Amino acid sequence: MKGTVFDIQRFSIHDGPGIRTTVFLKGCPLNCLWCHNPESKSKVQQLSFTPARCIGCRACLKACKFGGHKADDQGTHIIDRKACMLCGECVKTCYAEALEMIGKTMSVDEVITEVMKDKPFYETSGGGMTISGGEPLFQPDFSLALLKAAKEKGLDTAIETSGFGKPEILKKFIPLVDHFMYDIKETDDSRHRRLTGVPLEPIVSNLKMLNDLGVAVLVRFPLVPGVNAIPEHFEGIGKLAAQLDHAKGFEIMPFHRLGEGKLDRLGMGSSPIHAEAPENAEFNGWIDALAAQGVKVINERKK
Repeated sequence: MKGTVFDIQRFSIHDGPGIRTTVFLKGCPLNCLWCHNPESKSKVQQLSFTPARCIGCRACLKACKFGGHKADDQGTHIIDRKACMLCGECVKTCYAEALEMIGKTMSVDEVITEVMKDKPFYETSGGGMTISGGEPLFQPDFSLALLKAAKEKGLDTAIETSGFGKPEILKKFIPLVDHFMYDIKETDDSRHRRLTGVPLEPIVSNLKMLNDLGVAVLVRFPLVPGVNAIPEHFEGIGKLAAQLDHAKGFEIMPFHRLGEGKLDRLGMGSSPIHAEAPENAEFNGWIDALAAQGVKVINERKK
């Protein structure tokens, strides 16, 4: 069993309880306008270029047989992504590591071998393995195989999911997952379609299914100033939360701008979201707005 992974992050402390290793899978059915991991959207490999690291050696120009790398009259390094065949030869010659292939085909055994390197830390901290993305449900067979292998090793398991997938597939995850972290991007269907590219109903339906089956889900709300951090969404969150009697808790995920630099390095254009990370007062205002709707979030107030 093999899948496409774009990162394995050790010593993660924000992707579930304890110290964890987070396996980031490539491919996502959503196209969130504020995506923090734009390299996860496509299921195929991508070439990343960081101009600040380029030393102008031009080794990549010689290595590329397809004309994917060029230099203009000023000597500026240009990537012709239409010509690029993603062969990876340029990456091998980039001494400064300005070029990087994003996405790697890995077997379950290869991933678990990497995850098991930190098993002593999991045992002392109550941590384990988290599958993120992208979207774990986008590579369901690989995700399930990873979780099963982790369980056979005695590891605590978690997934971070948008919940967009077939309910019969999601049900297969229940016996293999100790912690579900479930993101709700919007609570109005028309706004959800505009901001993510997919309908809201399957996501809410799957969340309610997990709740009805007694699964304790941590429900998370990514909030972007001026985009979905609006009274209508807070009201919708309140109505949804009232229907989740088995929810483990509710968490705000505040917007940050780390995804913008990734878009540029991947040649994916600029971000359509022109927002700033929330100031402490604004973040605390979100906590108050949700509290007014009967939703007590687990986030601490910022000082």
